[in-house]
Amino acid sequence: MKILITGTTGYIAKRLVLNLLEKNHDLVCCVRDLDRIPDEIEHHKNITFLKVDFLDVNNITFPKDIDAAYYLIHSMSTNASNFESLEKTCALNFKKLIEETTAKHVIYLSGIVNDNSLSKHLKSRFEVEKTLQSNKYALTTFRGGIVVGSGSASFEIIRDIVEKLPVMIAPKWLNTKTQPIAVRDVLSYLERALCKEELYNQSFDIGGPEVLTYKEMLLQFAAVRGFKRYIFTLPVLSPKLSSYWLYFVTSTSFKLAQALVDSMKIEVIAKPNNLYKTLNIVPITYQKAVSLAFQKIEQNDVVSSWKDAMSSGVFNDQLAKHIQLPEFGCFTDVRVRDIKDEDYTLNKIWSIGGQNGWYSFNWLWKIRGYVDKVFGGVGLRRGRTHNTHLEAGDPLDFWRVLLADKKEKRLLLFAEMKLPGEAWLEFKITNGKLQQRAVFRPKGVLGRFYWFSVLPFHAFVFKGMINSLINKK
Repeated sequence: MKILITGTTGYIAKRLVLNLLEKNHDLVCCVRDLDRIPDEIEHHKNITFLKVDFLDVNNITFPKDIDAAYYLIHSMSTNASNFESLEKTCALNFKKLIEETTAKHVIYLSGIVNDNSLSKHLKSRFEVEKTLQSNKYALTTFRGGIVVGSGSASFEIIRDIVEKLPVMIAPKWLNTKTQPIAVRDVLSYLERALCKEELYNQSFDIGGPEVLTYKEMLLQFAAVRGFKRYIFTLPVLSPKLSSYWLYFVTSTSFKLAQALVDSMKIEVIAKPNNLYKTLNIVPITYQKAVSLAFQKIEQNDVVSSWKDAMSSGVFNDQLAKHIQLPEFGCFTDVRVRDIKDEDYTLNKIWSIGGQNGWYSFNWLWKIRGYVDKVFGGVGLRRGRTHNTHLEAGDPLDFWRVLLADKKEKRLLLFAEMKLPGEAWLEFKITNGKLQQRAVFRPKGVLGRFYWFSVLPFHAFVFKGMINSLINKK
């Protein structure tokens, strides 16, 4: 079967692609940025990649012989204030393009929309569902609850809260009921519904086997981890204060924190149906989903993360626009060292950040991360998706990976912290030497003041980092 997939680099779609490839389907994967194609699928013989920005589809056509398609685009953490109109435009453009093919079936993953008082994001998803309806193909919509799995936004946020706070003074929305669903169950629904005629032109709520409050989710998560946690809820925390609470305690961006708080005030419970029987799915419990997620983490086998999304930071452009380092109007810090063991240095470069830290004066990097959080930046809490693997588009603390070419022995990072300018950090090995280059392009007087204010720290931070990269302990 020939299947078109949108949102290829997203949390759900990236996993779905790998599952569909195991079934030997031919895939047409839509991506906004060809530089962000995941390494594990980039050269797969059963995939054709199509560069598409669904906000601008001029001169874009889909292959005519498509059998089915997945619409997996949403903007939960976007910075755009008019995300509703942007989502509708994307849906309309997709619909126009897919109607010109032979596709019989489109599957859309949405959110549960049963409450009379919906958040802006859930309202938008409901509008997208109505927009996607067509006389040319059948639409099946799955309305899911909170997705639980390694790398999911809800999992990582709950993990941050539980592991950092033995005692929690929390907002009252922790008493709101919800129905979480394991990511593997979501993928099962998406796969098994493919071209099932009995599901055509219908919408189904999908959730796990339990209805839990957010407080119960936190406590059950703690139980899986072997922690004892105490939670006290207060009615005085406003939505804005709740957003700040979530933002400072977890790795989420402030925009995503606002969207989550907006959604968490509303009960998200699935309407009963027998779809799990129709598709032969046995939904797993919340605690089982958490346990399985940690198995993936311990095996360093996290396929995708919500942090991989460009909207988890401040980066909105194509990666290629920033790969060429600027030369004029910039300040630089360049250091070169002879390499004693090239493999050791290369592997250490590819392991930088996250739990491994930055190898020199790591406490200063942490302070910089805290300062970034205070000023509304991403801070260091995003960490990294994999301990030893990097690819273009990955988050790396408050950096974004622009280029990760181990064969060419070059790693290029772009800063996503709050800065009065733009910053790059490059590691490159050539002719037995390691070159470490920091480049800063200031914006106005403030940018120049910033560079000279941090310049004294470069003498030992950057010097210590490059020395650590070449010297074995």
